[in-house]
Amino acid sequence: MKAYIGCDLGGTNLRAAIVDVENGTVLHQMKIPTLAREGCEAVMQRMAELFLELIDSAKMNKAEIGGIGIGVPGVMDLEQGETLFLPNLPGTWPHIPLRDTIAKSTGLRTFLLNDVRSITNGEWRFGAGRGFDTVAVFAIGTGIGGGLVINNKLHLGIGGTGGELGHTVIDFNGPVCGCGTRGCVEAYASGPAITAMGLRAVIQGLTTCIADMCECDLNRITPELIANAAKAGDEVAKDIYEKAGFYIGIAAANICTSIGPRRIIIAGGVSQAGELLLEPIRRSLRANVHIMPVEQVEVVQAKLGDNAGVIGVASWASESL
Repeated sequence: MKAYIGCDLGGTNLRAAIVDVENGTVLHQMKIPTLAREGCEAVMQRMAELFLELIDSAKMNKAEIGGIGIGVPGVMDLEQGETLFLPNLPGTWPHIPLRDTIAKSTGLRTFLLNDVRSITNGEWRFGAGRGFDTVAVFAIGTGIGGGLVINNKLHLGIGGTGGELGHTVIDFNGPVCGCGTRGCVEAYASGPAITAMGLRAVIQGLTTCIADMCECDLNRITPELIANAAKAGDEVAKDIYEKAGFYIGIAAANICTSIGPRRIIIAGGVSQAGELLLEPIRRSLRANVHIMPVEQVEVVQAKLGDNAGVIGVASWASESL
């Protein structure tokens, strides 16, 4: 057994797991609040304490742990081991020496990787991408993250920034995305974008059970509620997922013509809609690719769920060593 720690640094929670990187099995895991508003120093101290407590609660010795991988939600300098811009954490963490701080506090070699590249690595090695040499991942949640595996290698690009598939531009006249660019697919098909379509339908008075399901409390409208309405046969709700799938399919078409992936994996909370989202993506993809054998590209749901990131970044730490 080769045991490594994988950690997901989230805006709400710190989630850490001891992973057997030979088979992707999560052996033991813990989760605590991030308390990000206390500042980066406090969060890093809590993270180091979490790792040591995790080892202790698993009744393991530190010597049995090969290293630590941390999935980071934003931009970092992989060579220096610093965070550069974490948009979902207060203060955005500019030039914070996360890698070296954790290594010093725990006595374990530590490695960083973008959180969705971590999911990509996990799904490729042990999940829906296993056995495929070229894979693209769209992780759809609060935003749309992405990752690429090209010719059996996780693609990092300059400083680990390669693979930001959610910021593929699908309409240069479109709305401004959170990244500052106009018309990114994230602005059209992320969780908040799907929610906004549901809100608009209710406010416009369209005939839909979304209003009844949220009991006219607009704050209760979520992608999950809209998906449930669609599964119950609501045409407005089905059309919302049809549109989201169409937009993601456009972005996926661009990836197909660029790198020719064998599989496109849809991950993240919104992917729980299943075929409601996957089938429109497939139709849109096939309608918009004509210069490669798109019928050979499979669009599938991720397999590892919430564990993909911790498994992927633990594996990354192992590979880096």
